[in-house]
Amino acid sequence: MERTRTLRAQDWKILEDALAALARATGLKAAVIAREPRIPQGACADAVIEIAEPGKRHRFFVTIKPIDRTVALATAKQQLAPFGGQGVLITRYLTAELATQCRAPLDLPFIDTIGNAYLRAPGLCVFTRGERPQGTAAHRVGTRGGGTATALRVVFAVLCTPELLNAPYRDIVAAAGVALGAVGWVFCDLQGRGYVMGGQRARNRRLVEFGRLIEEWVTTYPIRLRPKLNPQRFRALNPIWREKTRLPDGALWGGEVAANILTGHLKPATRTLYLDPATRRDGVAMLVKAHRLRADPTGEVEILDKFWTFPVDPRQPTLVPPLLVYADLLATLDPRNLEIARWIREEHITHALPPA
Repeated sequence: MERTRTLRAQDWKILEDALAALARATGLKAAVIAREPRIPQGACADAVIEIAEPGKRHRFFVTIKPIDRTVALATAKQQLAPFGGQGVLITRYLTAELATQCRAPLDLPFIDTIGNAYLRAPGLCVFTRGERPQGTAAHRVGTRGGGTATALRVVFAVLCTPELLNAPYRDIVAAAGVALGAVGWVFCDLQGRGYVMGGQRARNRRLVEFGRLIEEWVTTYPIRLRPKLNPQRFRALNPIWREKTRLPDGALWGGEVAANILTGHLKPATRTLYLDPATRRDGVAMLVKAHRLRADPTGEVEILDKFWTFPVDPRQPTLVPPLLVYADLLATLDPRNLEIARWIREEHITHALPPA
């Protein structure tokens, strides 16, 4: 995996502050022994640190990320997966709830700048949580720009169909289902935050920092856009109904079913379908009648509005775009899904993006 971002001075400051906080809270001294290391076998780390104990040294590979929601932990987990137990998240601040999720179910080592930490290695076990920032509120990722539902629709369309980046605004409006006036400010925001270059002349925009933009999209989608897609849940009385399902016209599989079709390595426990809002009512009625679905807020079948109109991949005509499959898997926080999510990102998302 090639590096997908350039670290800024404030990222290195977060790392330094986190290591200092670890020393204050636990007495463990840690040092940075490499920055942006070149690592073989397709892995990627921001730094390598070493924690010293009497007679022992523990080495960890670091990713530095802002974390303000659970799904962001899942993206950190999949990024550190190649390092096994030697990966560690460095972040500004984790709440007690997020720290607990790092320990279980994710088993994600972390250190923050306040003194919270979870570390596990042979002969080393640290877990502190509940420390709070003094004076000011914890840093949180903003919700403007890429965090609005409208911007998420536009960014999704551009990431899945890169030629839209330099298409007429009316084509983007049609593909993303947004108002014409929204497209310009979304591009201005992306340019201001370093995701889009060019734009002064016709057809010269370039999308950069793909990795950061993908991470922003998949961590923001579950809380800003997905709840607006009119989610409904059902329980299937026939546990093998999917294998016999005739989908309504325009319906597409997402989540675990789509991941299984793409990889062949995941037995779906949940079933996610995206239906065209214009025909959804009839489609849901057909599924309920044909497959004896019963409304159940905890059911394994979820139906949502399809929020884009660009064509599906003709090679997978019953699936949502891989970016949405990836986001659906990360949002589950199910450890069995995270490795499959990483594989989908590498094989079906990163390779499909144009060169910067």
